[in-house]
Amino acid sequence: MAKRKRSMLNRIWALVWRTLLVSSLVLLVFRFVPLPTTAFMLQSAYPVNHLWIDIDELPTHVSLAVVAAEDQRFPEHAGIDFTAISKAISQYDDGDGLRGASTITQQTAKNVFLWSGRSFLRKGLEAGLAMSFEIIWGKKRILEVYLNVAEFGKGIYGVEAASQHYFGTSARHLTRNQAARLAVLLPSPRTRDPHRLTSYLLQRVNWVEQQMQQLGSGYLTPLLNRR
Repeated sequence: MAKRKRSMLNRIWALVWRTLLVSSLVLLVFRFVPLPTTAFMLQSAYPVNHLWIDIDELPTHVSLAVVAAEDQRFPEHAGIDFTAISKAISQYDDGDGLRGASTITQQTAKNVFLWSGRSFLRKGLEAGLAMSFEIIWGKKRILEVYLNVAEFGKGIYGVEAASQHYFGTSARHLTRNQAARLAVLLPSPRTRDPHRLTSYLLQRVNWVEQQMQQLGSGYLTPLLNRR
């Protein structure tokens, strides 16, 4: 039994390292080239609506809204936010439900290469990929890709496709409120609509806008000015 378990673990580690090696080569290719598709798009049960937009063409508040809503420590961590993980575990021990602590980097890795659902294998791959993303792509490219591949509705991938679908305009022209409304869709994009938000989600939009103001318009400037 122990021998069989060791053999299984060895196969899992071999799969992890092969995945990381292949993904690193792919990351080098897509360091500067827009991604034509992702694993999540290929698995989509809906027709895919995906439009790419360079992050330099977006108003800063679009990026800031997503960071404020999803991962405020994004400029600081190295792909995995151990502070957020520790806080989530502490809250769980205090009786709260177990909350996710995935960073934008981890979510990007999952969307680009992996699959939905929960398993130790997927989380292990996600963590390893996240660190590879940080090394090979860097913060600005990670955020750019996330904004372009995150799902904002049934088959709607990327902030440009979402902006045109919901607001009839390019993401270049989104207001701060519209950006915040899109940001609150991300945890459950297939069940939410920025024009039909519940009272809770409207409060969430207000919270995101407050966080954006608190972080400040220059919060992402050092990150976004990188080449």
